[in-house]
Amino acid sequence: MSERGALRARLELLAREIAKFGVVGGVGLVVNIGASNLLWRYTDIPTVRAGLLATLIAVFGNYLGFRYWTYRDRDKSGRTRELTLFLLFSAVGAVIESGVLYAATYGFGWNSPVQSNVFKILGIGIATMFRFWSYRTWVFKALPEARPRPEGAHPTGAAASGTGTGAGSAADSPSDGESAPDGPVRVAEGFLEQRRAERLPRVEADPVRR
Repeated sequence: MSERGALRARLELLAREIAKFGVVGGVGLVVNIGASNLLWRYTDIPTVRAGLLATLIAVFGNYLGFRYWTYRDRDKSGRTRELTLFLLFSAVGAVIESGVLYAATYGFGWNSPVQSNVFKILGIGIATMFRFWSYRTWVFKALPEARPRPEGAHPTGAAASGTGTGAGSAADSPSDGESAPDGPVRVAEGFLEQRRAERLPRVEADPVRR
């Protein structure tokens, strides 16, 4: 594949990722804004605290969407690490989001329902850009690309170059059907066989004298 084709393929993958991220984020936005307005209207929780609580509700819903749809093909080996980092970066995003709302509410006195919603959405937009970068870079890490091995190439460098003698030769290196831990065992067996051969009585090369 040419460089232009590879670049185009990467851009297409990035575009699909952004689209899926946006769908999940859009659902989270609806949940966030809806929960915020319900808390502002029907509870006595202060504006910023209610907005932060709504953000936490949306974060847990977003994790399910990202893990099982947007990034379902990403690495799943370290689920505890993944969830920990997700919560950490989500907390940073919540601080960014709440910081914008806090500055508008207490810094400028813009705390009418319309103003609160405007700055809530603005904070979500800024925090979303941070979350997109942090999630795809640190949380849902891409699996390493598998590179095909050239035909006839041996998995070990020594055998491929034809070097190595005795116990460390190509005959002792693991084949495609063997696992790496068998290598030391085969070396030890070869060493023992060599020692036993040295202890056997040698047959004279000359014919037996009469």
